[in-house]
Amino acid sequence: MAARRAQRALPADRVRDDDHCCPNPREIVGYLPAVKPTWFFAVPRIFEKLKAGLEAHLATQGEQTAGWLAAARRKVELEQAGDPVPEDVAATAAEGEAGLFAGLRTMLGLDEAVSVNVGAAPTPRDVLVLFHAIGIPLSELWGMSETCGVGAVNPSAKIRIGTVGPPSKGVEMRLADDDELLVRGDVVMPAYRNRPELTAETIDADGWLHTGDIAQIDDAGYVRIVDRKKEIIINAAGKNMSPANIESALKGAGPLIGQVVAIGDARPFNTALIVLDPDFAPAFAAQNGLDGRTLEQLAGEETVRAAVQAEVDRGNEQLARVEQIKKFTILPGDWLPGGDEVTPTMKLKRKPIGEKYAAAIERMYSSVGHPDRV
Repeated sequence: MAARRAQRALPADRVRDDDHCCPNPREIVGYLPAVKPTWFFAVPRIFEKLKAGLEAHLATQGEQTAGWLAAARRKVELEQAGDPVPEDVAATAAEGEAGLFAGLRTMLGLDEAVSVNVGAAPTPRDVLVLFHAIGIPLSELWGMSETCGVGAVNPSAKIRIGTVGPPSKGVEMRLADDDELLVRGDVVMPAYRNRPELTAETIDADGWLHTGDIAQIDDAGYVRIVDRKKEIIINAAGKNMSPANIESALKGAGPLIGQVVAIGDARPFNTALIVLDPDFAPAFAAQNGLDGRTLEQLAGEETVRAAVQAEVDRGNEQLARVEQIKKFTILPGDWLPGGDEVTPTMKLKRKPIGEKYAAAIERMYSSVGHPDRV
């Protein structure tokens, strides 16, 4: 039935009967309403773009819509904190469900979804809260190739936003002395093929897989991934920080920032390399008298820089003072999956990025004012 529905909505050469394969991630918005999945999983970038589109749509719907969404967001946060929800907040959120949110789920094609997951990279909290507010149970999960993709997942009825959930059935998890996440179970690979030395480094004598992720585990057994062990920023004063946490705060602060990399290891303060969102930037340009300019040109526009600065400022409000971004450089162009800067699943290639943009990074630490565009 889903296949027939998909064929009616999209050209036959774009949807296959067997798996509804979407060849271009930017076309996913057209596929979801056609397929109406009961389970949907994607990397954070997909949900960030869906959020940006939703917010652009909602911005045109008036004050009542804004009030419904604000109440629904507050309801989600109160429930997550285990606090009671005031009657007026619950009532306003219920009005939003009837008057708006059910329609949004249908528009997105997620009205039949029972479980919706995101993973492979950190997801901004604001993204998760928005989808919960409109009735879509978006939650993070965690796994590795070395664990056959299995690890931890939030149960759809007991989601804790900010965690990847408790360990899956048959999986043991614990923390090492340095808070590295260790995993054991039948899902763990026996070895790396023809690489005994690397296997010995990764799996200890007791069968624990050393994941390379720094994590926390709460009293209910829910796991929170802090960052990759090798990617933790230790600044010049010896303060440890998670670059992923910093980057998540900035990306969740507005739609114009498409990609961001926090820099600060062995440095006196944190800076960032920023890439404009290739979908939102043209719309922003059209609204601000910059229509027709390329991403490369927009990166050098003062109007764009001011808007990015506003998003950075909002992101900084969510961070401790030592974590905040003091300077940033807007890089021209886009970062494509599998390119020099990001993997096919949109994970940052930090070392190649640091090498490729070394000159831009150094300018941020040597200049007194704003760094030059590159």
